Amino acid sequence: MDWGTLYVCGTPIGNMEDITLRVLRTLKEVDIIAAEDTRQSIKLLNYYDIKTPLTSYHEHNKEVKGPKLTAMLKEGKNIALVTDAGMPGISDPGEDLIALCYEEGIPVTVVPGATAVITALVLSGLPTRSYIFEGFLPSGKKQRREVIERMVNESRTIVLYEAPHHLVDTLRELSVEMGTRSAVAVRELTKRHETLCRGSISQLLIYFETNEPKGEFVLVIKGRDSEELKREAAARYDEMSVEEHYNKYIEEGMDSKSAMKQVAKDRGVGKREIYKALMEQKGDNI
Repeated sequence: MDWGTLYVCGTPIGNMEDITLRVLRTLKEVDIIAAEDTRQSIKLLNYYDIKTPLTSYHEHNKEVKGPKLTAMLKEGKNIALVTDAGMPGISDPGEDLIALCYEEGIPVTVVPGATAVITALVLSGLPTRSYIFEGFLPSGKKQRREVIERMVNESRTIVLYEAPHHLVDTLRELSVEMGTRSAVAVRELTKRHETLCRGSISQLLIYFETNEPKGEFVLVIKGRDSEELKREAAARYDEMSVEEHYNKYIEEGMDSKSAMKQVAKDRGVGKREIYKALMEQKGDNI
Protein backbone atom coordinates (compact mmCIF):
# COMPACT_ATOMS: atom_id res chain seq x y z
CA MET A 1 0.00 0.00 0.00
CA ASP A 2 1.71 3.15 -1.22
CA TRP A 3 -0.64 5.90 -0.15
CA GLY A 4 0.09 9.60 -0.19
CA THR A 5 0.40 11.92 2.81
CA LEU A 6 -1.70 14.88 3.89
CA TYR A 7 0.63 17.77 4.73
CA VAL A 8 -1.03 20.30 7.06
CA CYS A 9 0.81 23.52 6.21
CA GLY A 10 0.91 26.72 8.23
CA THR A 11 0.87 29.83 6.03
CA PRO A 12 1.32 33.55 6.86
CA ILE A 13 -1.35 35.27 8.95
CA GLY A 14 -0.59 38.59 7.31
CA ASN A 15 3.02 39.27 6.40
CA MET A 16 3.97 37.17 3.37
CA GLU A 17 7.50 36.67 4.74
CA ASP A 18 6.21 34.70 7.74
CA ILE A 19 6.52 31.30 6.09
CA THR A 20 9.08 28.55 6.59
CA LEU A 21 11.39 27.13 3.96
CA ARG A 22 9.90 23.71 4.64
CA VAL A 23 6.36 24.93 3.92
CA LEU A 24 7.51 26.49 0.64
CA ARG A 25 9.26 23.28 -0.39
CA THR A 26 6.22 21.19 0.54
CA LEU A 27 3.84 23.40 -1.44
CA LYS A 28 6.09 23.01 -4.48
CA GLU A 29 6.51 19.24 -4.18
CA VAL A 30 2.98 18.00 -3.44
CA ASP A 31 0.63 16.96 -6.22
CA ILE A 32 -2.16 19.33 -5.24
CA ILE A 33 -2.99 21.99 -2.64
CA ALA A 34 -6.38 21.94 -0.91
CA ALA A 35 -7.21 25.53 0.07
CA GLU A 36 -10.01 27.04 2.11
CA ASP A 37 -10.26 29.92 -0.38
CA THR A 38 -8.36 29.46 -3.62
CA ARG A 39 -8.61 33.20 -4.34
CA GLN A 40 -6.61 33.95 -1.22
CA SER A 41 -4.14 31.08 -1.57
CA ILE A 42 -3.29 31.92 -5.20
CA LYS A 43 -1.87 35.23 -3.97
CA LEU A 44 0.62 33.36 -1.79
CA LEU A 45 1.50 30.91 -4.56
CA ASN A 46 2.05 33.72 -7.07
CA TYR A 47 4.18 35.63 -4.56
CA TYR A 48 6.55 32.64 -4.30
CA ASP A 49 6.13 31.48 -7.91
CA ILE A 50 4.61 28.13 -6.94
CA LYS A 51 2.77 26.39 -9.78
CA THR A 52 1.15 23.49 -7.89
CA PRO A 53 -2.56 23.04 -8.80
CA LEU A 54 -5.16 24.29 -6.32
CA THR A 55 -8.50 22.82 -5.33
CA SER A 56 -11.06 24.17 -2.88
CA TYR A 57 -11.86 22.58 0.46
CA HIS A 58 -14.07 24.63 2.77
CA GLU A 59 -17.01 24.51 5.17
CA HIS A 60 -19.63 24.37 2.43
CA ASN A 61 -18.12 21.56 0.33
CA LYS A 62 -16.25 19.47 2.92
CA GLU A 63 -18.85 16.66 3.00
CA VAL A 64 -18.39 16.07 -0.74
CA LYS A 65 -14.75 17.14 -1.17
CA GLY A 66 -13.35 15.30 1.86
CA PRO A 67 -13.94 11.81 0.40
CA LYS A 68 -12.60 12.93 -2.99
CA LEU A 69 -9.37 14.13 -1.40
CA THR A 70 -8.93 10.95 0.64
CA ALA A 71 -9.49 8.92 -2.54
CA MET A 72 -6.65 10.86 -4.21
CA LEU A 73 -4.42 10.23 -1.19
CA LYS A 74 -5.16 6.50 -1.45
CA GLU A 75 -4.08 6.67 -5.09
CA GLY A 76 -0.66 7.83 -3.91
CA LYS A 77 -1.12 11.59 -4.36
CA ASN A 78 0.41 13.92 -1.79
CA ILE A 79 -1.82 16.81 -0.73
CA ALA A 80 -1.01 20.02 1.13
CA LEU A 81 -3.82 21.48 3.22
CA VAL A 82 -3.81 25.26 3.73
CA THR A 83 -6.24 27.75 5.20
CA ASP A 84 -6.70 31.44 4.38
CA ALA A 85 -4.15 32.35 7.04
CA GLY A 86 -2.34 30.46 9.78
CA MET A 87 -2.65 26.80 10.74
CA PRO A 88 -5.34 24.61 9.18
CA GLY A 89 -7.51 22.87 11.73
CA ILE A 90 -7.69 25.88 14.06
CA SER A 91 -11.27 27.22 13.81
CA ASP A 92 -11.59 26.00 10.21
CA PRO A 93 -12.85 22.87 8.43
CA GLY A 94 -9.34 21.45 8.08
CA GLU A 95 -9.90 19.57 11.32
CA ASP A 96 -12.57 17.48 9.60
CA LEU A 97 -10.26 16.43 6.77
CA ILE A 98 -7.52 15.55 9.24
CA ALA A 99 -9.96 13.42 11.26
CA LEU A 100 -11.21 11.75 8.06
CA CYS A 101 -7.67 10.84 7.05
CA TYR A 102 -7.05 9.19 10.42
CA GLU A 103 -10.30 7.25 10.07
CA GLU A 104 -9.11 5.98 6.69
CA GLY A 105 -5.59 5.21 7.91
CA ILE A 106 -4.01 7.86 5.69
CA PRO A 107 -0.70 9.38 6.90
CA VAL A 108 -0.91 12.96 8.20
CA THR A 109 1.91 15.30 9.15
CA VAL A 110 2.12 18.97 10.13
CA VAL A 111 4.47 21.48 8.56
CA PRO A 112 4.30 24.22 11.24
CA GLY A 113 3.78 27.90 10.63
CA ALA A 114 2.29 31.04 12.13
CA THR A 115 -0.96 31.01 14.07
CA ALA A 116 -2.91 34.01 15.31
CA VAL A 117 -3.69 32.38 18.68
CA ILE A 118 -0.10 32.25 19.91
CA THR A 119 0.99 35.44 18.16
CA ALA A 120 -1.75 37.50 19.82
CA LEU A 121 -1.28 35.80 23.19
CA VAL A 122 2.42 36.65 23.31
CA LEU A 123 1.84 40.17 21.98
CA SER A 124 -0.89 40.87 24.56
CA GLY A 125 1.42 41.05 27.56
CA LEU A 126 -1.12 39.05 29.59
CA PRO A 127 -0.16 35.82 31.42
CA THR A 128 0.87 33.08 29.00
CA ARG A 129 1.67 30.19 31.34
CA SER A 130 -1.82 28.74 31.02
CA TYR A 131 -4.49 29.76 28.51
CA ILE A 132 -7.69 28.54 26.88
CA PHE A 133 -8.62 29.07 23.22
CA GLU A 134 -12.34 29.40 22.47
CA GLY A 135 -12.08 30.29 18.77
CA PHE A 136 -15.23 32.03 17.50
CA LEU A 137 -18.05 32.09 20.05
CA PRO A 138 -21.10 30.01 19.03
CA SER A 139 -23.77 31.86 17.06
CA GLY A 140 -26.64 30.14 18.90
CA LYS A 141 -27.82 32.16 21.91
CA LYS A 142 -27.98 29.22 24.33
CA GLN A 143 -24.57 27.81 23.45
CA ARG A 144 -23.05 31.29 23.40
CA ARG A 145 -24.47 32.02 26.86
CA GLU A 146 -23.07 28.75 28.20
CA VAL A 147 -19.58 29.52 26.90
CA ILE A 148 -19.59 33.05 28.32
CA GLU A 149 -20.82 31.81 31.70
CA ARG A 150 -18.01 29.28 31.75
CA MET A 151 -15.48 32.00 30.91
CA VAL A 152 -16.57 34.17 33.87
CA ASN A 153 -14.82 31.93 36.41
CA GLU A 154 -11.97 30.87 34.10
CA SER A 155 -8.62 31.52 35.79
CA ARG A 156 -6.59 30.94 32.61
CA THR A 157 -6.01 33.63 29.98
CA ILE A 158 -8.77 33.43 27.35
CA VAL A 159 -8.20 33.84 23.60
CA LEU A 160 -11.07 34.45 21.17
CA TYR A 161 -11.44 35.19 17.47
CA GLU A 162 -14.00 37.75 16.34
CA ALA A 163 -15.13 39.32 13.09
CA PRO A 164 -15.28 43.14 12.93
CA HIS A 165 -19.06 43.29 12.47
CA HIS A 166 -19.61 41.21 15.63
CA LEU A 167 -16.91 42.73 17.84
CA VAL A 168 -19.00 45.41 19.59
CA ASP A 169 -21.84 42.99 20.36
CA THR A 170 -19.38 40.46 21.76
CA LEU A 171 -17.66 43.06 23.94
CA ARG A 172 -21.07 44.22 25.14
CA GLU A 173 -21.99 40.69 26.20
CA LEU A 174 -18.64 40.12 27.90
CA SER A 175 -18.74 43.46 29.71
CA VAL A 176 -21.91 42.48 31.58
CA GLU A 177 -20.07 39.76 33.48
CA MET A 178 -16.41 40.71 33.08
CA GLY A 179 -16.37 44.47 32.44
CA THR A 180 -13.40 45.24 34.70
CA ARG A 181 -11.27 42.35 33.41
CA SER A 182 -8.06 43.35 31.59
CA ALA A 183 -8.20 42.61 27.87
CA VAL A 184 -6.42 43.24 24.58
CA ALA A 185 -7.96 43.48 21.11
CA VAL A 186 -5.49 42.90 18.27
CA ARG A 187 -6.21 43.43 14.59
CA GLU A 188 -4.23 42.98 11.38
CA LEU A 189 -1.59 40.83 13.09
CA THR A 190 1.86 41.03 11.44
CA LYS A 191 0.57 43.49 8.82
CA ARG A 192 1.56 47.11 8.29
CA HIS A 193 -1.49 48.38 10.17
CA GLU A 194 -1.25 45.97 13.09
CA THR A 195 -3.10 47.58 16.00
CA LEU A 196 -3.28 46.62 19.65
CA CYS A 197 -5.87 48.11 22.03
CA ARG A 198 -5.43 47.51 25.75
CA GLY A 199 -7.71 48.21 28.69
CA SER A 200 -10.64 46.69 30.53
CA ILE A 201 -13.36 45.00 28.52
CA SER A 202 -15.65 47.96 29.26
CA GLN A 203 -13.01 50.39 28.02
CA LEU A 204 -12.56 48.41 24.81
CA LEU A 205 -16.33 48.46 24.31
CA ILE A 206 -16.45 52.25 24.66
CA TYR A 207 -13.56 52.63 22.22
CA PHE A 208 -15.01 50.40 19.50
CA GLU A 209 -18.49 51.87 19.86
CA THR A 210 -17.01 55.15 18.59
CA ASN A 211 -14.26 53.71 16.37
CA GLU A 212 -15.59 51.29 13.77
CA PRO A 213 -13.81 47.92 14.00
CA LYS A 214 -11.96 46.94 10.82
CA GLY A 215 -10.13 43.71 10.06
CA GLU A 216 -10.21 40.36 11.83
CA PHE A 217 -9.71 40.55 15.60
CA VAL A 218 -8.16 38.39 18.29
CA LEU A 219 -9.37 39.11 21.82
CA VAL A 220 -7.12 38.15 24.73
CA ILE A 221 -8.75 38.36 28.17
CA LYS A 222 -7.05 37.98 31.53
CA GLY A 223 -8.31 35.07 33.60
CA ARG A 224 -9.95 35.57 36.95
CA ASP A 225 -7.61 35.74 39.94
CA SER A 226 -7.26 32.17 41.26
CA GLU A 227 -6.95 33.28 44.89
CA GLU A 228 -10.18 35.23 44.56
CA LEU A 229 -11.87 32.12 43.20
CA LYS A 230 -10.61 30.08 46.14
CA ARG A 231 -11.89 32.64 48.64
CA GLU A 232 -15.30 32.71 46.99
CA ALA A 233 -15.46 28.93 46.85
CA ALA A 234 -14.55 28.65 50.53
CA ALA A 235 -17.12 31.30 51.47
CA ARG A 236 -19.91 29.34 49.76
CA TYR A 237 -19.35 26.48 52.20
CA ASP A 238 -18.88 28.49 55.41
CA GLU A 239 -22.39 27.65 56.60
CA MET A 240 -21.97 23.95 55.78
CA SER A 241 -20.00 21.63 58.01
CA VAL A 242 -17.23 19.54 56.50
CA GLU A 243 -19.30 16.44 57.23
CA GLU A 244 -22.36 17.84 55.45
CA HIS A 245 -20.18 18.87 52.53
CA TYR A 246 -18.62 15.40 52.39
CA ASN A 247 -22.01 13.64 52.63
CA LYS A 248 -23.33 15.75 49.76
CA TYR A 249 -20.83 14.14 47.39
CA ILE A 250 -21.28 10.66 48.86
CA GLU A 251 -25.03 10.96 48.18
CA GLU A 252 -24.21 11.97 44.59
CA GLY A 253 -22.38 8.67 44.14
CA MET A 254 -18.74 9.57 44.81
CA ASP A 255 -16.51 7.17 46.72
CA SER A 256 -14.99 8.36 50.01
CA LYS A 257 -11.58 9.27 48.57
CA SER A 258 -13.03 11.26 45.67
CA ALA A 259 -15.50 13.03 47.96
CA MET A 260 -12.74 14.17 50.32
CA LYS A 261 -10.65 15.34 47.39
CA GLN A 262 -13.55 17.40 46.00
CA VAL A 263 -14.38 18.89 49.42
CA ALA A 264 -10.74 19.94 49.81
CA LYS A 265 -10.79 21.50 46.34
CA ASP A 266 -14.06 23.34 47.03
CA ARG A 267 -12.72 24.80 50.27
CA GLY A 268 -9.24 25.55 48.99
CA VAL A 269 -7.48 23.42 51.60
CA GLY A 270 -5.47 20.20 51.70
CA LYS A 271 -7.05 16.73 51.81
CA ARG A 272 -5.34 16.03 55.13
CA GLU A 273 -7.21 18.92 56.73
CA ILE A 274 -10.54 17.56 55.47
CA TYR A 275 -9.71 14.07 56.70
CA LYS A 276 -8.84 15.41 60.14
CA ALA A 277 -12.10 17.39 60.35
CA LEU A 278 -14.15 14.36 59.32
CA MET A 279 -12.40 12.16 61.86
CA GLU A 280 -13.28 14.67 64.56
CA GLN A 281 -16.92 14.90 63.41
CA LYS A 282 -17.65 11.32 62.43
CA GLY A 283 -15.14 9.21 64.26
CA ASP A 284 -13.22 6.41 62.56
CA ASN A 285 -15.86 5.34 60.04
CA ILE A 286 -14.48 6.95 56.87
